[in-house]
Amino acid sequence: MKRAEAEVTYPLSRVRERVGVRADAKEKARELRGQMTEAESLLWLQLKGRRFQGFKFRRQRPLGPYILDFVCLEAGLVIEIDGGQHSGQQAYDQARTALIEAQGLTVIRFWNHEVMNETPAVLEKIWQTLQALTPTLSRTRERGQDT
Repeated sequence: MKRAEAEVTYPLSRVRERVGVRADAKEKARELRGQMTEAESLLWLQLKGRRFQGFKFRRQRPLGPYILDFVCLEAGLVIEIDGGQHSGQQAYDQARTALIEAQGLTVIRFWNHEVMNETPAVLEKIWQTLQALTPTLSRTRERGQDT
């Protein structure tokens, strides 16, 4: 029976194939949301629910073959939190960053220990990057806060 099954192929349409890949990515992202590192959890507490300067962030968001740690779509900002395993995979991270930036997004990276030990500095860097990416929006928000 295995031999007969091996001979039969079931071609998928490109739409079905993409949907299948997307479903797998969504499932993996959902799984990763439940397994966040301590650093990711700490940063998520600061970013979720528009808590950070009114910007909406999403966590563990699929993009192509990758799953982004945090993304703010309105500003086009991706935040990656890297653990010790990333010290040996710089080529992988560069390829990943290149693909993400090719989609028109800006990537900033932090190490786990930076998020854990220097949280205010990390949040300041995120804020500076958001202001650089959305100067008009930032000025509007500042005026709205003044009134």
